[in-house]
Amino acid sequence: MRSTSPVRRRLAAVAVALAVIAGLLVHVAVTASASVPSTPSGWTQVWADDFDGASGSLPSSSNWIIDTGHAYPGGPGNWGTGEIQNYTSSSANLALDGGGNLRITPLRSSSGEWTSGRIETRRADFKPADGRVLRIESRIQMPNVTGQAALGYWPAFWALGAPYRGNYWNWPGIGEFDIMENVNGINAVWGVLHCGVNPGGPCNETTGLGANRACPGSTCQSAFHTYRFEWDRSTSPNQLRWYVDGQQFHSVTQSQMDATSWNNMTSHAGYFLLLNVAIGGAFPNALGGSTPTSATVPGRPMVVDYVAVWQSGTTTTPPPGGNVDARSTIQAESFQAQSGTITEATTDSGGGQNIGAIANGDWLRYDGVNFGSTAATQFRARVASGAGTSVSGLVQVRLDSPTATPIGDFALGNTGGWQSWRTVPANISGVTGTHTVYLTFSSGQPADFVNVNWFTFSTN
Repeated sequence: MRSTSPVRRRLAAVAVALAVIAGLLVHVAVTASASVPSTPSGWTQVWADDFDGASGSLPSSSNWIIDTGHAYPGGPGNWGTGEIQNYTSSSANLALDGGGNLRITPLRSSSGEWTSGRIETRRADFKPADGRVLRIESRIQMPNVTGQAALGYWPAFWALGAPYRGNYWNWPGIGEFDIMENVNGINAVWGVLHCGVNPGGPCNETTGLGANRACPGSTCQSAFHTYRFEWDRSTSPNQLRWYVDGQQFHSVTQSQMDATSWNNMTSHAGYFLLLNVAIGGAFPNALGGSTPTSATVPGRPMVVDYVAVWQSGTTTTPPPGGNVDARSTIQAESFQAQSGTITEATTDSGGGQNIGAIANGDWLRYDGVNFGSTAATQFRARVASGAGTSVSGLVQVRLDSPTATPIGDFALGNTGGWQSWRTVPANISGVTGTHTVYLTFSSGQPADFVNVNWFTFSTN
């Protein structure tokens, strides 16, 4: 419920929100931290940030982009929502607390200006592979403020479709998943889908398709709760689901809308994740009148313990002659044979190892990769390069022989460093069945030109 005009906040859920007003009591904040949970059996961690770091430091620049000002360059004013705060990169608004948490703190200056913080992941490719489930999760304590003192507070954890970057006028067609939203200190979490066209359309814009409920046990404001979103491509029709503390409270299925609208929000490269605390705007105004007011109290942070993304399906190394799902995340170091490369520790999200020192003529071999009966048509690899000026090369995919004709490839030059990671896609000839997969590397220069962390295959 983020990127729209103020009129959108005339929510059908007002009656539900009013029903939880009785929960508007001030509680003492619990500022605990916990590590990213262990990866559940049958899942693979795609990405995570535990927000470990020195007190007062900014969140990792490798993981996050800090948004500043009142709009994206060339985008709608006030971030398209009517919110009034100025986002900054000041540690007063946005900082780690030294105890494993990120704090986003709205402040009001002596002149009356509100400032706050907003970050978004550098990665914009969060999307489940065919037949898989993507799970996006964060453990958050909403700003511990209620009643009149909370009017205008608008914390959120959400996701936007990758094509929004650089365009800023293609909302809501590219899709938006609001995993956790809250306004005015009400003891409730909202989960909302935005899609299609504005106004109206299959997602009833500008309101969206949403639901809300009170946080289980302790109020949303007084304690940490876990907010989770699942995008399920393992079932037909596909399904989107929202949870708080493991309890599902909202879902949307593919059959609820036309094929074009669903395709427009799911067929692109994926989504990027956002965390922010806005002040004022359409949603808080719809439930509390004009906000903020003179009674609104600054300085109450949203506290974020971790953000993590998992995908169903494991990425263990197959035994010799074994079988690994082509649509799982295949770790580069799980090869059965290699030539010319090294294995080293990686600083990429999730830790572990990557394959490095890759140059012209090197290769990696992966046995028993099962593409199934539905043809895979895209290859994606997580790569980095600290190669010198004018040094570049091709990352190629070949089947069953290191000298077979490549079924697809992409070119790569310097990405900013040997641990500056990015996910690069490439179209491939349609592949079914089980094959030995070779990653081969070709360059016109003898110097190393690429590191590889993982790769996967998909239908789109």
